[in-house]
Amino acid sequence: MKIVFFGTKPYDRVWFEPLSKEYGMEVEFVESKCAEKSIILAKGADAICVFVNDKITASMIDKLYEMGVKGILLRCAGFNNVDVKAAKDKLVILRVPSYSPEAVAEYALTMLLTVNRKTHRAYTRTRDFNMSIQGLLGTNIQGKCVGVVGTGKIGQAMIKLLKGFSVEILAYDPYPNEKLDVTYVSLEELMKKSDIITLHCPLTEDTKYLINKDTISLMKDNVYLINTSRGALIESNALIEGLLNKKFAGVGLDVYEEEAGVFFEDRSDDIITDENLARLTTFPNVLITSHMGFFTSEALEAIARCTMENAAELEKNGPYTNEVK
Repeated sequence: MKIVFFGTKPYDRVWFEPLSKEYGMEVEFVESKCAEKSIILAKGADAICVFVNDKITASMIDKLYEMGVKGILLRCAGFNNVDVKAAKDKLVILRVPSYSPEAVAEYALTMLLTVNRKTHRAYTRTRDFNMSIQGLLGTNIQGKCVGVVGTGKIGQAMIKLLKGFSVEILAYDPYPNEKLDVTYVSLEELMKKSDIITLHCPLTEDTKYLINKDTISLMKDNVYLINTSRGALIESNALIEGLLNKKFAGVGLDVYEEEAGVFFEDRSDDIITDENLARLTTFPNVLITSHMGFFTSEALEAIARCTMENAAELEKNGPYTNEVK
């Protein structure tokens, strides 16, 4: 079986190269993203493997089907970047539903602590021997009310971590998990009562722009907002307006709605034309990182192993453990 990997980086090869030999599969690594112009590189392959910012459209699926490709392997949990409906009866789509929930939850907590206590700004100051602490005032997490949006595996891992801070935890999820020791409330109530809001839900038609002008207006003043899920959960224009109105004490973004072509790339010598992203980087209380919440050695190994298991199932024509329908 031959698999063409799109949008690969050096760290992708670390696990996929040895595992491909273990599973007896031929792999080809392509640096370019999977797009209309590059899809031809999949000719002769049985499957392609893509990442979060590889957008697979209906026309690309038709081309893959015509080339005899059997399936799309997602080396991620989300599948909002693939036209799933267009793939019906043509290609099998397999994902990695859970690789390391703890990795993402720990990173979300890291972002919260960083943007709150401003350690990133303190680090920059002290390198220049500016030892003033003026402007670096934070707040205690203990005793605050934290709203967790989405209580899947990552949300649950975040809840476990938050328990150690002696906080009140409110949760919102269309499918509540009654086994969790949290108080489920409506999204409106969560927005109104939370001192800290952290997003751990997938991007769907229902969750797109979950954070918008209306929901931001419900939030407390000086609220903290953390997003390590998908960028389009937050409407950028509304977020910028809220920041200008001093609604937020701090915002941590590991994802951004128009991150494709920027995140995971070195664009330090380029002029960034995305005005919203450029504007967000100017706020001193906004911390932006490039979609690296998953980036631990344990998570990369789990992603690679699950992806190759999915490939093995595809080779045998099922049954499929992690199929997206």
